[in-house]
Amino acid sequence: MDLPALILSSDLARLGRDSRRLARQAEAGELRRLRQGVYVRAEAWDALQHWERYTLLIHAAASTLRSRTVFCRQSAAALSDIPVLGKRHPVHACTSDAGGGRSRAGVRRHFVDPESLQIEERQGLLVTSRARTVLDLAAFGSFEQAVAAVDHVIRPARNGPPVLNLELLEAGITGNYTAAATRRILTALEFGDPASGSPGESLSRAMMHRLGFKAPLLQHEIRDARGLVGFTDFEWPEDGLSGEFDGLAKYRDSSYLNGRTAADVVIEEKRREDRIRATGRRVIRWTWSELASLERFAAFLDAKGVPRRAPGIRGGNGQPPLGSA
Repeated sequence: MDLPALILSSDLARLGRDSRRLARQAEAGELRRLRQGVYVRAEAWDALQHWERYTLLIHAAASTLRSRTVFCRQSAAALSDIPVLGKRHPVHACTSDAGGGRSRAGVRRHFVDPESLQIEERQGLLVTSRARTVLDLAAFGSFEQAVAAVDHVIRPARNGPPVLNLELLEAGITGNYTAAATRRILTALEFGDPASGSPGESLSRAMMHRLGFKAPLLQHEIRDARGLVGFTDFEWPEDGLSGEFDGLAKYRDSSYLNGRTAADVVIEEKRREDRIRATGRRVIRWTWSELASLERFAAFLDAKGVPRRAPGIRGGNGQPPLGSA
């Protein structure tokens, strides 16, 4: 992604110019203050998506730190193009100070044994390795965040193998996490599925599991008399039900559009859905709005007749649904 340029008061000071005018421009609405001494043009900030804003905040933090810092957790994920769920996260960085956990200058520090640390460079900054980043998200984040990250890195690339595999991830656990954190990681790894096609699909599947809904098949092939119709995101074949998560990428991302307009994609999706319905299936669709909370998604799925697991039946990773003993 192309991020807007940061404007540093320290740069103006070195040029002998009055850096206080940046504060005046921020008060006037021309600039946005990201942290002390770091600004960006207001119109550029307003045009960014929330994940792009978070990435820019990480770069802003790096621009003011006295020494090169290794970023971790959600910050490393954002810099490494690993999905980060949620819209508001602090900047996370490593420290060799066993105290850890402290926040200074807007950066939350976490203790990491330097001997165990593998470092990569992403977007010009130092970050924990992809494997360590995914394991940290699984150890210290939500189940949904863990699943989104695991699915992403074990999914085959468009023209090659996946970035990581479960064996490599499991190998990074020993000696780095507590027993409780290890259990959380292993739960996410067991639940991970390379067939999940996007972060929204991963989040949907994790929430379905936590809420006690019947596990769907992923990327299920649908055919009719004319041949291949396509692949549904979610399928409950015994219930004659197909589910589709509608993110915005297919209507905005040029790699998905492939020369088509958003209107073209809408028409194609409608024709595809009509063919799926003609096979006797019901088709339900949801967006990020329905995924805003467990309660909202549960109400949506129940209203649409998505089957729940029978009492006492555990999910695909051996874990009980949300609220079970």
